[in-house]
Amino acid sequence: MVNLRNILKKINIKGELLFNEPMSGHTTYETGGPAEIFCVPADTRELIEVLEAANRCASDYFILGGGANLLVSDKGIPGLVIDIKHFDGINIADDGRASFGSGLIVDSAAEAALEAGFSGFDSFYGMPGTVGGAVWMNARCYGRSISDILASVTYLNESHSIRTMTPQEGDFDYKISPFQNGDSVILEAEFRLIKCSREIIRKEMDKNRSDREAKGHYAGPSAGSVFKNNRAFGKPSGAIIDSLNLRGTEIGGAKISDHHANIFINKGNATSADIYRLINFVQTKVRDELGFELEPEIRMVGDFSDLL
Repeated sequence: MVNLRNILKKINIKGELLFNEPMSGHTTYETGGPAEIFCVPADTRELIEVLEAANRCASDYFILGGGANLLVSDKGIPGLVIDIKHFDGINIADDGRASFGSGLIVDSAAEAALEAGFSGFDSFYGMPGTVGGAVWMNARCYGRSISDILASVTYLNESHSIRTMTPQEGDFDYKISPFQNGDSVILEAEFRLIKCSREIIRKEMDKNRSDREAKGHYAGPSAGSVFKNNRAFGKPSGAIIDSLNLRGTEIGGAKISDHHANIFINKGNATSADIYRLINFVQTKVRDELGFELEPEIRMVGDFSDLL
């Protein structure tokens, strides 16, 4: 890792290059240990240089968006973390073709679409995270998946060449995208939006945010829904957890929200270990009493192996 540090220092990065950076400042749970190397490339050229340096040193790397849908181990992340927050461009054409950088916050994309008078992103308003993270997860909110409005994705393939993919060319499904397999890096996504009255769009956005507030999404630091919904189980994961009267359950500083059973919050003093143990507790309880295997949609990064 010393070699990678030295190489990255020599690149003279215009963005940021930090060492032992606490991930608690970069995740919506506000937990997580230090990233060994934390890099914020300024542009695509710099990103490619950083990725090539990591490859030369056989170093693992993790691409960070908005830190949502993410639980980082208290031990931190060994190797390299690359934050893409500078990839935040916005370009909306008169025909409703909207290009958003992968590091753009989802709410900023929705607000930009509103200002231009286009609907489509309003379903995702209030969702934490970035456009790139939403594409990576194929986020789904209020009956709409990102892939439903996606026109194309521009990304770096594993050879660090710029490529473009349409939804028809990739394996998109419920909270599944082709980017979840492999080391491609999303740079930008283009969406097909629909011309609409700003008043109607704003009303829909406000309704969605209010619904999230009512469900406790903002009651404390959280990562949104913890478990995916499985239609084969007959009801949403939150309702399944609710049926076991688990709302309010606490482990350490982690708590199942009083408002919605599929939202786990950091009461202010939680560790990632607390949240991880609470997730495992609910999985075990549901499995033992109902026979369902709840699948987390939160991505676990780092070492959690000694917690159970």
